Amino acid sequence: MKIVVIGGVAGGASVAARARRIDETAEVIMFERGENVSFSNCCLPFALSGIVDNSDKLVLMNPEEFWNKYRIKALVKHEVTEIHPDKKEVVVKNLVTGESFTESYDKLALSPGANAILPASIKGIDRENVFVVKNVTDIKKIEAYVTAKNVNKVTVVGGGFIGLEVAENFREAGKEVNLVEGLPQVMKPLDEDMAQILHKEIIDNGINLYLGKTVTEVGEGEVVLSSGEHLPAEAVIMAIGVAPETKLAKDCGIELGKTGAILVNYNYQTNYPDIYAVGDVIEVTNRLTNDKTRLPLAGPAQRQARAAADHMFGETHSNRGVIGSSCIHLFGLNVANTGLNEKDCQQHGYNYDFAYTIPGDKVGLMPDSNPLFFKLIFEKPTGRILGAQAVGKGSVDKRIDVIAAMISMNATLEDLKELELCYSPYYSTAKDVVNHTALVGLNLLHDKFRQVPVYKVRELVENNACIIDVREPDEFEKGHLINAVNIPMSQFRERLSEIPTDVPVYLHCRSSQRSYNVICALQKLGYTNVYNISGSYLGISFYEYYRDKAEGRKPIVTEYNFS
Repeated sequence: MKIVVIGGVAGGASVAARARRIDETAEVIMFERGENVSFSNCCLPFALSGIVDNSDKLVLMNPEEFWNKYRIKALVKHEVTEIHPDKKEVVVKNLVTGESFTESYDKLALSPGANAILPASIKGIDRENVFVVKNVTDIKKIEAYVTAKNVNKVTVVGGGFIGLEVAENFREAGKEVNLVEGLPQVMKPLDEDMAQILHKEIIDNGINLYLGKTVTEVGEGEVVLSSGEHLPAEAVIMAIGVAPETKLAKDCGIELGKTGAILVNYNYQTNYPDIYAVGDVIEVTNRLTNDKTRLPLAGPAQRQARAAADHMFGETHSNRGVIGSSCIHLFGLNVANTGLNEKDCQQHGYNYDFAYTIPGDKVGLMPDSNPLFFKLIFEKPTGRILGAQAVGKGSVDKRIDVIAAMISMNATLEDLKELELCYSPYYSTAKDVVNHTALVGLNLLHDKFRQVPVYKVRELVENNACIIDVREPDEFEKGHLINAVNIPMSQFRERLSEIPTDVPVYLHCRSSQRSYNVICALQKLGYTNVYNISGSYLGISFYEYYRDKAEGRKPIVTEYNFS
């Protein structure tokens, strides 16, 4: 069998390597139009700060190694310009010599990836100081320009994964950094309440953050925003998203899907059975919503590549769609998510609720114990787990990995509550974050108590609602909601006369645990109109901090408290 692969990196190189493992006699040829056929795409931003101390180290394997180790013929600077499905051949152009030739195939795999979006509507988008981050060549161009021009002021456009990592690494390198995002928040997969924690981390580390604004022009040493603001920008990094590179496929009659990416079947075949497609260029199915979507991540690309290669040789696999698990490091924080967020649930008409907890990431007596902000979204009335988000200094990724596994098994809150996980004070608490949050979710599901989210608290304060802070007086004095009454958990039984029964009462503490206990007691004592403020004072502080500063709003707290 002769297998031709178009494109390398996670998708294409994985198809080629898997094919070789299945059949030692197969002829495998890989064409890559760039300079490198195999490199660490996800590590590209870390070369900008020196965490990866030499951009050459980003290259994982060169053509000689592919041949010597795998007998895979890998040709770089070779672009496939045409596909002829009827003849089962491709036309290849040698970008060094300019010569073209044809190559036949029995099976063809497409993995051309995606292109960074550069809107033509932005005036000056073609200036020499405007860059994207797609491959090692891009990184080398940025490094060379920054060095040659002695660049100190950088503007990054886009607050997704690449934008945040580029901004962080330039800041770690000592540059002055502006970060511009057209949405009201960074990291679209997170809900707004969780994203606010990231906003504080970004500005606390010296990055100037501009949300809800877009770049309209790249000028001489500056960018102009839709708000009319002019920001210094000796170098501009565009990271607003990617578009699947489908021209080659479309030109030969390969069908595209609803999202504009290549339409593939269960086995990653296109409408031509001998042509497969994997990676950033294809359309995938969200296993929770059944929607068609795109998921440009390395993990899914590698799994797709293995499945496609297997099918070329008649082997079967299980394609159950994607759920969108991801994580990122941001200065002192770790961030992870999986499945659906609130916006997704609302868009698709789910009857859902969420549990928002802030337990410690490990036993409090241990060094470096820190709060872990955890949001678990579940379906009502089934309790089926739909998604989760986690932000903290500790191991958020392992908690989200647990939830991703539970989602893949159609698990419920009951399953998660009983999940047996390893425990040591150095790594977690005896009742791990995920178990703890499942219990809170079950209490909500079974109407054991009612809650209001942090994003409703300003409305409560402005309407002069009855809010009771059950923290101790010394905690209250360090910062509190401006109209809250301090009735500590240690005193509420003696002060029941101060808690009204004829109006709704909203309770909070630092992280909602003490206030929940007080609510349980009050309900046993006959109170029927009490609510726990989810996230409590810690969550409120993070939620309000950036919005107050950016929008110039009057704070609803006397002091923010982040500990």
